[in-house]
Amino acid sequence: MGGDSDAMTVIAKTDARDAAWQAVLGRVHALMRGTRMPAGAVVVLVPYAQLMGEAQRRWARAYPDGFAPRFETTRNWAARVAPFVPEGDDLARDTARDTLTARSLLDRAGLAEHRDVLAAPLLEAACQLAPAVAAVPPEARDAWAAEARALLAPAGEGAALRYEAAVARIALEWALATRHATDVLFGPQVRRATPALVVLDGFQPDPLAHALCRLWGEDGACAVPLPAAGIAVTGVAGLADDGPSSAGRGAAVTGDIAFHAAADAEDEAQRAAACVLRHVAEGRTPVALAAIDRALTRRVSALLSGRGVAVHDENGWTLSTTRAGAHVMAALRACRAHASGDAVLDWLKHVPAAEAEALRQAERWLRRNGSSEWTAALRGAGLAGTDAAGTAAPDTEGAPAALDGRADSADGWRVLVRQAEAWRGTLQSPRDLPAWLAALRSLLQATGQWERLEGDAAGLRVLAELRLDLAQEGEWRRLDASGRPMTLAEFAHWVDEVLEAGRFRPEFDGDGAPDAVVVPLPQMLARPFAALVAAGCDEKRLQAAPEPPGAWTQAQRDGLGLPTRAVLEAAQRAAWDHALTVPHVDVLWRAGDEGGEPLLASPLVLALQATGAGRRAADPREPREVPLAAVPRPLPRGDALPLVRLSSSAYSDLRHCPYRFFALRLLGLQESDELGAEVDKRDFGNWLHAVLQRFHETLRDAPVEDEAARRSLLDAAAEATTRAQRLSPAEFLPFSSGWPALREGYLRWLEDHEAQGARFREAERRCVQPLGALELIGTLDRVDAVRSPVPGEPASVMVIDYKTENESATRRRLAAGTEDTQLAFYAALLGDDTLRALYVNVGERGETRSFEQEDVVALRDQLVEGILHDFARIAEGAPMPALGEGAVCDYCAARGLCRKDFWSE
Repeated sequence: MGGDSDAMTVIAKTDARDAAWQAVLGRVHALMRGTRMPAGAVVVLVPYAQLMGEAQRRWARAYPDGFAPRFETTRNWAARVAPFVPEGDDLARDTARDTLTARSLLDRAGLAEHRDVLAAPLLEAACQLAPAVAAVPPEARDAWAAEARALLAPAGEGAALRYEAAVARIALEWALATRHATDVLFGPQVRRATPALVVLDGFQPDPLAHALCRLWGEDGACAVPLPAAGIAVTGVAGLADDGPSSAGRGAAVTGDIAFHAAADAEDEAQRAAACVLRHVAEGRTPVALAAIDRALTRRVSALLSGRGVAVHDENGWTLSTTRAGAHVMAALRACRAHASGDAVLDWLKHVPAAEAEALRQAERWLRRNGSSEWTAALRGAGLAGTDAAGTAAPDTEGAPAALDGRADSADGWRVLVRQAEAWRGTLQSPRDLPAWLAALRSLLQATGQWERLEGDAAGLRVLAELRLDLAQEGEWRRLDASGRPMTLAEFAHWVDEVLEAGRFRPEFDGDGAPDAVVVPLPQMLARPFAALVAAGCDEKRLQAAPEPPGAWTQAQRDGLGLPTRAVLEAAQRAAWDHALTVPHVDVLWRAGDEGGEPLLASPLVLALQATGAGRRAADPREPREVPLAAVPRPLPRGDALPLVRLSSSAYSDLRHCPYRFFALRLLGLQESDELGAEVDKRDFGNWLHAVLQRFHETLRDAPVEDEAARRSLLDAAAEATTRAQRLSPAEFLPFSSGWPALREGYLRWLEDHEAQGARFREAERRCVQPLGALELIGTLDRVDAVRSPVPGEPASVMVIDYKTENESATRRRLAAGTEDTQLAFYAALLGDDTLRALYVNVGERGETRSFEQEDVVALRDQLVEGILHDFARIAEGAPMPALGEGAVCDYCAARGLCRKDFWSE
């Protein structure tokens, strides 16, 4: 009985909606019969473009034997009457052109130095004013302009909002001086050709449509405003009224409403997709998928596509988020003079002309180089020269046009790098916009990216928006007639603005009607959806009273005819009320955002729940039984992978976890470092080691005792090391700011250290010591000679290891005894029974202290015995288990291999 009841409810709602359409179209038909006007003489203005096709289908069904009136939007009607070609400073509603015009207007207004900051707000303000200006008949605009200018009084020099006021005034003058595409509709010839005009209002009345309706009425023509929003309700009440709209009056909630509270964004997307799948399985199609949150909607669409559900996205997404747009921007970012290695590598990975093996070699070279900046890496490898300005110049001499036949050689990466520099070099010098477009097109063609863009629907849209299509080459000069040179950064910013404003709406390529349609809530008006899945209904994404766009005051909004918060709230609530009349509605929201911020449901949802409507739904996802497949603790054997050379860190891995030693040392699996990583504590430690090595070697060869001279020598060593390691001063600032305190603390320690008879001998000493079938290897930070207190006895050897860690960590090392193997291992490398070993903790806050390892020779002997015992067992085939205990598992590169989180124990 429940299924029959649902079916009857759907039929009743469908009949009510059909009756509402019949009432509206019946009045239009009666108008045509009463005035004896031909169908072609009647224009019915609908609130949005998708409703044109729906109205035509409804008319054909209701009146199949006659001609239909013309169902149009104002913009579509104007385009049919006379195509609009923008000229001069016209606001063209084309971001590629309008952003340039905005910059030009700011230049002429004396705001050239603020052009880059004010251009976007100026264009936004002009686009907000344009509909209000377009709704005023051209002959009445002078009077309207005088009142509008009075509302925008100029701010005085030095006022806090001086630039905002200047932007508002320029935007108003721009909108007033523009020839609007819809101005043609105010012409007398259009009224003569269209004696009858019917306006169907949406949730938010169109000022232009009502202005035309008033003009038709003044001329004695037939003008009838009808509330298309009345079709939203289940009956036909209000259709007999001639008021401007019924939007905002509220509609009875008649749908079967289910509430879903999700934990996070992914949980919400999965639940929404499951709701759509349930509706499709039960035959409730088409399903409206409300476009409230763009990222969430795309995730739901991806999940549905993976299950074979035909989804048509009417809302689309910005071109900057498409793969084609990302590829174009990656090329521009890679061509910047100071591009990072990550940026260039990311671009080359999307370049078809870059051979795969050469690209892998280039990536290995960049990672070994350790420099985050591309040009610095080139200089280090001797692949680029330096011009007079000190910047890297592309070394393109002898670079082949293609990489075929060369990339598989050992130097294949060099060929690719030189070719990349040749490509980058074509986009380095400033030029005007037409020249930039030509250069960008040539680059895309040379790299093979052009063919990929032409083979992709979104790519074709990108080429069209940027005027890169060959058919649009003639528009380049008209696009920017100023001829002002632009830098690469300015051109890339222009491209980014164009791609951010452009939208890609894919055509539905499925057979028949789509199962689900991604649609904004206001565009559900008067359309036959069987179910609605509204995801993203939280307080952040679905506000009851949306913030009005722009920085206009309330008085300015009222005087200029801009939508106020009250108007937007009424439209939002009307669209929401209409959505709830769909037979089946699923409302979803998340309880927390990505950053852990708790979220409530939207006020619209809370108000609906307060009325007692709807029900809390169970999880719509279908549970699946997955058999347990616990992962056993791995127990590999390492006897088939003998290790010949053993370092201190490698043996430390074996002591911490045998499986980590097996994965990282015997198998040789290593993590890949980030190319563009910021300077961190590890980089600082490497830098400090190099500084102290340079300082002490210089001091050994030319001893000085004066404190000031030593300070200058240490500063010089720091500067030389910074240059040699190509460290950015900005990135290294957190560490360089503490250098004076560190320097003074180290010099004080050095004075005390030398007073005890120690003298520097060498730094970064590489050692190799045979031990059975192994070779112990390592690099000692520093080796000193210590004078014996007994006259005539030879000096002893002291091994020093620098540390930049907290002193408490160094103390724990010493307290660990045999658990800390580093100094004992270094002692084994030297094989001296009288040596001493100590850690020198170089504190960044100005305190350098020594921590000596007592009985290091005894610890060395125990360590050597342990190494021989451990590797003898490995050679015998002893298993190397993953221990899975202690803090060592918290930061282990092999954790994903041992699968510790899925063990069966």
